[in-house]
Amino acid sequence: MLVAGLDGVGDRNAAEALKGLRLYVARSELPEADEDEFYHADLLGLKVVMVEGGAEVGTVRAIIPAGATEVLEIDRGPGEYTLLVPFTRAVVPEIDIKAGWLSIDPPGETEEERDTVSGDEVSDGERPNEAENEAEEDNGKKD
Repeated sequence: MLVAGLDGVGDRNAAEALKGLRLYVARSELPEADEDEFYHADLLGLKVVMVEGGAEVGTVRAIIPAGATEVLEIDRGPGEYTLLVPFTRAVVPEIDIKAGWLSIDPPGETEEERDTVSGDEVSDGERPNEAENEAEEDNGKKD
């Protein structure tokens, strides 16, 4: 439980009157983040690159709370799928806030999951629209 006090708020009734009010703290008032600690605002918009090869993947769009581990939502650009990766040291081994990037080494199932559309499995290397095209071609051959 977090208990906080505010100047000018002397009792419970005064505090309840503030319910739903958004409180902001100037960045200069925040303590420096420790090593391996980051403010969400510092991660948003960072360029994301692969550990192996350094290929650019996209940018951090959001940090999603998911129980014990947060998840990074990576925007891959218009028309591309969104990549979700656990925000762990194993998956995100290097972060350079000042340089504006972080590296990822996504688990194998991350790439495999994108091949699943509405619960239908798609064979290895086959994109969802390729599967639809082949099904249409097969249907056309039977007529």
